[in-house]
Amino acid sequence: MADDAVTRYALITGATRGIGNAIAKRLEKSGFFVIGTATSEEGASRISDSLTSGVGVTLRVDDDDSVTALMDRLKAEYELPVVLVNNAGVTRDNLLMRMKAEEWNSVIETNVTSLYRLCKPLMRPMLKARWGRIVNISSVVGRMGNPGQTNYVASKAAIEGFTRSLALEVGNRGVTVNAVAPGFIETDMTDELNDDQREQMLSRVAAGRMGTAEDIAATVDFLVSEGASYITGATIPVNGGLYMS
Repeated sequence: MADDAVTRYALITGATRGIGNAIAKRLEKSGFFVIGTATSEEGASRISDSLTSGVGVTLRVDDDDSVTALMDRLKAEYELPVVLVNNAGVTRDNLLMRMKAEEWNSVIETNVTSLYRLCKPLMRPMLKARWGRIVNISSVVGRMGNPGQTNYVASKAAIEGFTRSLALEVGNRGVTVNAVAPGFIETDMTDELNDDQREQMLSRVAAGRMGTAEDIAATVDFLVSEGASYITGATIPVNGGLYMS
């Protein structure tokens, strides 16, 4: 952070568990007051309980009114953040020929349109401060592709394009915009894989292990630091060599 005497606020969406919660804890250790979002009051309470200097709040990133209400609350109770980590996302997997419009629209609204909803109101305080950090969580499949996930893959590819364009708009005002693209990460979902499935996945990873949520959090922590002030418009792959481009 540019000035340790100044409290800076970081907003992390989808911070209830996994990658989002690991990012929230890591940024808290780096001195930020962390505001983590969940879709329910129960989830928000879990975030608050996991933080010492931070709070959990409810937010539906796919709903304009919910985002507006959060921004009003932040202005009234805290201040608008100058660090934003867009981590919230959903999957609605299906083959395209069977995919319902709701499955497509839900993923695009949550994973892509949410970036517009959240970045736009936070641009003014970042530009005014001449300092800001936006990190968007993409995925290795945004470049690899993945059958049965045309909606999800399209959303992650769009996130990377959005990142590059916004970086060009705000780069000369001290605001950086980057993306992080995780590979195979230890999550609740991967815990359910059997040994054969895990071995098949690991055979494709040069590092020979699954990634952890902390691996992603460490990368985000660097990108929001002063040391990363000359990095913008980049997508940082954190995939252990699963995909190299």
